[in-house]
Amino acid sequence: MFLLLFLCTFTALAQAQTLTSPDKNFVMKFELTAKGEPTYQLTYKKKPVLKQSKLGLATQDVPSFLEGFTITDTKQATVNNTWEPILGEQKTIRNHYNELLVTLAQPDQKGRHIRVRFRLFNDGLGFRYEFPEQPELSYFIIEEEHTEFNMTGDHKIFWIRGDYDTNEYAYTTSQISDIPALIDKATHDVHAQFPIDTLSVQTPSMMKTADGLYINIHEAALIDYPAMHLNVDPKNFKFSSHLTPDAVGNKGYIQTEAHTPWRTIVVSDKATDILESRLILNLNEPTKYEDVSWIKPVKYIGVWWEYFVAGKSTWAYGTETNVKLSDDFTKLTPNNRHGANTENVKSRIDFAAKHGFDAVLVEGWNIGWEDWFGNWKENVFDFVTPYPDFDAKELQQYAADKGVKIMMHHETSGAATNYERRLHEAFQFMQDHGYNSVKTGYVGKIIPRGEHHDGQWMVNHYIYVAETAAKYKIMVNSHEAVRPTGINRTYPNWIAQESARGTEFESMGGLAPDHTTILPFTRLMGGPMDYTPGIFQTDLSYYGTGSNQRVNTTLVKQLAYYVTMYSPLQMAADLPENYERFPDAFQFIKDVALDWDDTWVQEAEPGDYVTIARKAKGKNEWYIGGVTDENSRTATIRFDYLPKGKEYMATIYADGKDASWDKNPQKYEIRKVRVNAKSVLKQYLAPGGGVAVSVKEAGKQDLKGLKKL
Repeated sequence: MFLLLFLCTFTALAQAQTLTSPDKNFVMKFELTAKGEPTYQLTYKKKPVLKQSKLGLATQDVPSFLEGFTITDTKQATVNNTWEPILGEQKTIRNHYNELLVTLAQPDQKGRHIRVRFRLFNDGLGFRYEFPEQPELSYFIIEEEHTEFNMTGDHKIFWIRGDYDTNEYAYTTSQISDIPALIDKATHDVHAQFPIDTLSVQTPSMMKTADGLYINIHEAALIDYPAMHLNVDPKNFKFSSHLTPDAVGNKGYIQTEAHTPWRTIVVSDKATDILESRLILNLNEPTKYEDVSWIKPVKYIGVWWEYFVAGKSTWAYGTETNVKLSDDFTKLTPNNRHGANTENVKSRIDFAAKHGFDAVLVEGWNIGWEDWFGNWKENVFDFVTPYPDFDAKELQQYAADKGVKIMMHHETSGAATNYERRLHEAFQFMQDHGYNSVKTGYVGKIIPRGEHHDGQWMVNHYIYVAETAAKYKIMVNSHEAVRPTGINRTYPNWIAQESARGTEFESMGGLAPDHTTILPFTRLMGGPMDYTPGIFQTDLSYYGTGSNQRVNTTLVKQLAYYVTMYSPLQMAADLPENYERFPDAFQFIKDVALDWDDTWVQEAEPGDYVTIARKAKGKNEWYIGGVTDENSRTATIRFDYLPKGKEYMATIYADGKDASWDKNPQKYEIRKVRVNAKSVLKQYLAPGGGVAVSVKEAGKQDLKGLKKL
């Protein structure tokens, strides 16, 4: 009987293990090959999503975790609970999954063992490798992770090239098989870049199958590990993990007990479900911060856009080059175009106070900007010494009297070692001067030299900055950092990131009209983006600087971004005088919320259009944004989320009938109507255009004269 029980147990463990999602739509199968290689496959509603795909890691200093495994234990569990994000698209998020934990041993390696943990949600799969502490496994170096994503066909894919140092490429839409022919055309000039020399793309990677499945591959909870890219096998339609190396070519350093980030596959037959997925957030750990009361949404303006388009100001104060931090900056020759001067900042503070903005970002306030760009210099900025024409104490008092915060800017120039040495002093300076948020920048090649923006060393650096900032109750908005992986749940003061091609590129070659219909399915799957929207003067020749560049949207599409491009940190990026030219349209930016009780993705198709409705946190106010690509379309906007039996006032900001992104971008119409839960709006969107709607409670007198939708 004992032998029979042993044989039955061994047979069960050797057989394939299956895991189903709570709603039974997903089935994941895990099994070993004849060589003892771990594999998995995934189906959705009986349709194959991933064919049999191998798992494992190659190592340098210990035997690899690729084959020779036996299954020694499996455990299954179910979790079904809810949690509330500090800031987010929903007040409450459901965390419901079935879990399979597989323990794998390598008999030839003295029984050394690892675990693979799978979590199957109703919106997709997450899994990670775990390395328990054990006598045979203490330290090891990763040569490469060999996780495969074996697709079922030649899917349409929305992609940017794999690069260790930048995410700021424009998206390409193609079939998987066409990537080799397009890879060189998809490589754009970015200041700091390191294109991967093998055929690869970045995550989040968005695909659509011929039979209508939407598939998104990314990662969650990237901590103490390099970021993952995807090698492309265009003939077999297969992807495999490609980790970012360090300065000596190693991919990662592991000390047990340890685990990798989660590998995520979000799947649905509806594009709207992809955008509503909270799988990546659910796979991150809750915050350990005891006090989060100081973490608030921020709507801001700044001394910023004028550097890119107006030609009237610069970050630098002096005309000299070869400037050192030890120099006496009062003796520099002023260029008389320095934007971050006391009077200019005061005017921005006045504008922010008048229109209800929380903060004013000031770039170029601190010494060191004269000749750092393009030079691989270590000690460029000290983050505490203002230029001679920026009076930090006077502006501190002026802003406080107006009820406005100044947002600090820390451009590190990629010198992360310099920033870490000065971090506490810099944050103490912020605290002493009333700053509660900082925009960090990493323009340039990384120091330590040879490290990459997406490598393990820098991943740990960004987290160190967020953790240190929390000790000073400071919120962080990082630019040129590694792409997000839902880690804002764990570090909620890391309020937003750039990590993609944002508005500044509208002044440097422009962005295609479909760019912001792709970003929600790619970059924004990982977390909120500081896209810096709100550009009203879209034809940049207006400034008389000789530029014929244009922002490739209508004015109304810029309004819609405040809803479609989620972030609790939103900038009104244009110059104040442009908002004063269009005060009725500017009202939407002033009104729109930043934090939400609920979100409904009403219609979406990657690369074509997105329409989203959201309810403001703690208010009976709703905001809707819709955007389209270069093609006009009619958006269908429902209001069935409104409380039944009541009527509300909707203000509709719409493209004019003859508007378009390239010929008539500033033509718009505003109208007010009565709506209720049964109302449906069919709204025209111009080529490269959008729609924005605010819905608010109103008295009977206000509603009386309004036409019912």
